[in-house]
Amino acid sequence: MTERLTDEERAAVRERQAELRRAAGKRGAARKAEEARACAEKIAALPEPDRTLAERIDRIVRETAPELEPRTWYGMPAYARDGKVLCFFQPASKFKARYATFGFTDRAALDQGTLWPTSFALTAIGDAEERTLRELVARAVGR
Repeated sequence: MTERLTDEERAAVRERQAELRRAAGKRGAARKAEEARACAEKIAALPEPDRTLAERIDRIVRETAPELEPRTWYGMPAYARDGKVLCFFQPASKFKARYATFGFTDRAALDQGTLWPTSFALTAIGDAEERTLRELVARAVGR
C-alpha cells in the first residue's frame, strides 16, 4: 500500500515548485537578492516561538558562515553554498511537530567516523545552544 503525503507535505512540495519557478528567470545577484528576500519574509511570517528561533538561527549562520546564501527550501529558511542547500531551519509549525529542527544536508562536512547526527531538535536557544550551533555551522562549512 502506498502512503499518501500529508497536507503539510503537499504544501511543502508546492512551495518548492514555486521556489524553482521564481528562480528560473533570474541569474546572479538578482537571484541571490530574491532568495535572501524570500528567506527573510518566510522568517518574519513564522508564528512564535518559531520566529524567534529562526531569527537566532539566521543570525548565527550569517555571522558564522557569511559565505552561505540565505534562501528558502521547501518553504523553510535555508542557507546554501554554490547554489546547494547546506543547512536549514524546519519550524515546528511546518509539520505540526512539538519542536523545531535545525538540519544539515549531505553537503555539510559533519562526518565523524561512520555515524554522526545531521539534525537537531530545538525548543529554545540559550548561550550553550548558540555555542553548539556556531560550532556545527563552522564545521559544516569546513572550518
